[in-house]
Order: sequence, then structure tokens, then C-alpha cells
Amino acid sequence: MFALLVLRMPRRSFVNFVYTGHRAYAQLSGVSRRKLHTSSLNPSSQPRTGFKPEKVAVVTKTTRYEFEQQRYRYAGLSEEDLKQLLALKGSSYSGLLERHNIHTNNVEHVVKSLRKEGIEVRVVKRGEYNEEVVRWADAIISAGGDGTMLLVASKVLSKDKPVVGVNTDPERWLWRQRIRLHLEGTGINPTPVDLHEQQLSLEQHSQAHRAIPESFSQPCLLPVRSLNEIFIGESLSSRASYYEISVDDGPWEKQKSSGLSVCTGTGSKAWSYNINKLAEQAVEEVLKIGKAQAHLEYHLNHEIIEKVTEAYNESLVFSPEDRQLLFSIREPIVNRVFSSSRQRGFASKVCVRSRCWDACMVVDGGTSFEFNDGAIATISLSDEDQLRTVLLEN
Repeated sequence: MFALLVLRMPRRSFVNFVYTGHRAYAQLSGVSRRKLHTSSLNPSSQPRTGFKPEKVAVVTKTTRYEFEQQRYRYAGLSEEDLKQLLALKGSSYSGLLERHNIHTNNVEHVVKSLRKEGIEVRVVKRGEYNEEVVRWADAIISAGGDGTMLLVASKVLSKDKPVVGVNTDPERWLWRQRIRLHLEGTGINPTPVDLHEQQLSLEQHSQAHRAIPESFSQPCLLPVRSLNEIFIGESLSSRASYYEISVDDGPWEKQKSSGLSVCTGTGSKAWSYNINKLAEQAVEEVLKIGKAQAHLEYHLNHEIIEKVTEAYNESLVFSPEDRQLLFSIREPIVNRVFSSSRQRGFASKVCVRSRCWDACMVVDGGTSFEFNDGAIATISLSDEDQLRTVLLEN
């Protein structure tokens, strides 16, 4: 469990924060002190003294402008060539440059504010962020979007290492469960591939995963934690994913599908929600069939359809604090060989044995592990991995 403070990044002095007993305070330059609320869960683990880091790592995202520049760097394109190329792709050069400059200015603002307080600062790109950076820093700042923040959080394993997320679209967060992963079996490559915030081509992804596979007779705990979801599936989306699944130490079941998602309460509002949600059209057709089959006499109007759809979709979301996982089977194939007793459901542990050819296990859409025939993943939760987050009181 470690602390996370998610902040809006306006053009004003950066926030200094300090824990005092069970309370935390944020000090804005020129602004009155505002009390922060932390969850009362596990109060004994909260520091009793003020905290001022001596060394802070600022992890920055790769902007789309930087990505496009790097992508065509070796082609020797000028800025004007890049502008024309982006226009052909339907992208705005000026818009990308403007957002890049806003991001860069905000990063510089954070760095200057920290150094003004006598703090040693190390700025690293997300591609350079690793365990050595985590060990070096007393605190870590994620300067970017959700993808950068998820990457930063995934590598911080100590409960005493604060993480500050600078984001233009903040949320009010509490204690949040995170997923841990154990790998065992054969054909395992424990070295992850960082997918960054851009999409790799299938060829690039396959090349990145090419390594001599290893075997583990005992479960190996991977050095990442998932805040949103774990996805398992073939790299080629048109190929069905073949695997065996066991829920809460139950019997193994052979399945073929478009992949498997396992999420936390935080992730239940994201990809998992869109996998499972129903459209009003589908709800209306089901209600019409039910009305006819049960010979019911009631007026089926748009208001009823809307309410039923909303109620069902809301049932897919659960609290980030809940100590449970939600697994979802995408488009299961059911025949004489393969079954799907439950397309989705809650669990405390999910085990998956791969029977795939070229599959991967992706953590929060940003870190990919090879997961082919013979590999076994155990997906679970632990109190040690909870994310302690801070709420700013208005």
C-alpha cells in the first residue's frame, strides 16, 4: 500500500504535501491550506511525522508530437514534411504541437517548483522508467495522462513510496485494490514489453517478445501491479484465444474466445464496462421477447427501456475498495469441445493456463508479457498492494 495524490495541473505553484497523524494537508503557494482526507483503513501504517522528499523522480509521458517525430526521424523528414504527412493522416500538426507545449510547460513548472524547495529532481521519460529510478527516488511524480500514471504505480511496490499524479482530468480516489500476477509453467518470458501510449504493429509486438523462453516450477511474482485490468488473448485479434480457466480453485474449463479480461473496481468503469454493457436496442428486443413469451400485458415505452438498460449497466460497476475481481469472457465460443459456464462473474482468484500460439498478457494496457502454451497465470488481490489515495476537499 502506498500513497497517491492525483492533482489538477493549473498554471500555479506546485503542491507540497505532508502527512500529519491521520490527516494530510496540501499547501498551495498564495492559497490557504486545505485539509486532505485519507481513508481510515489501516491507520497504523500512516506516517506520524511530516514528509519532505530529498529526491523526486518526475516521469513524463511521450506526447503524440514526440512520437510522430521519433517515428519518422530516420526518414530525414523536415518539420514541414511532418506537417504535410500528418495532414494526409487527418491529424492537426498545430494541435499536436500546442498540446505538446502545454505538457512541456507543465513539466517545467513542476520541476522548478520542486527545485525551489531544495529538492533534487530527476526527469525521466516513461521509456526510461525502471526499478532503479524507483529505488533512487523518495517520491515519484507522474506527469502525463492515465497511461503514465498506471505505469508509474505498477512499478512502486513499497507502501512507503508516495506517488503524485499530475493529470488534467483528476478523479476523487480512495483505497483502491490492485491485481498481482504469478507466472509458472513452461514457455515463459518474464521480461515485459512496454507498449507506451502508442499502438505497436503486430510485427513490432512479436519482435519485442522474441526471447528464449524459460520454465518456472514454482510461481514467480511479477514486479508489476495492475490498477485497472489484466487482459489475456492472442496478439492477432482475428485468431481465437484458446486457454483453460479456473475460478476460485474450481474445476478447469476449456475455453475459446476473443480474450479474457480480469478487472478491479477501478477498472470496472473502463474496458470491462464496455465489454459487458448492453445497448438499448438489445434490451428492447429482449423485453419484447419476454413480454410475448410470458403473455404479459404492459406498455413497453422508451422510458422503461432506458431505465432497464441503465440499471443493468450500473450493476457492472463496483467500488474500487471491494476486495474482488470481475472476470469477463469476450465473445465465448460454445460447442461440443468448448464451454462457458459463466461469461462473467466475481472472484477472489482466477487461474489461466494458456493453450495459445502467440498470446500476451497485458497489464493496464501498457505492459505486455508473453503468454503462450504451457504458461499458467494466477491473478489475485492482496492487502499489501492496495493503493492509498488522497481526496482534496473542496
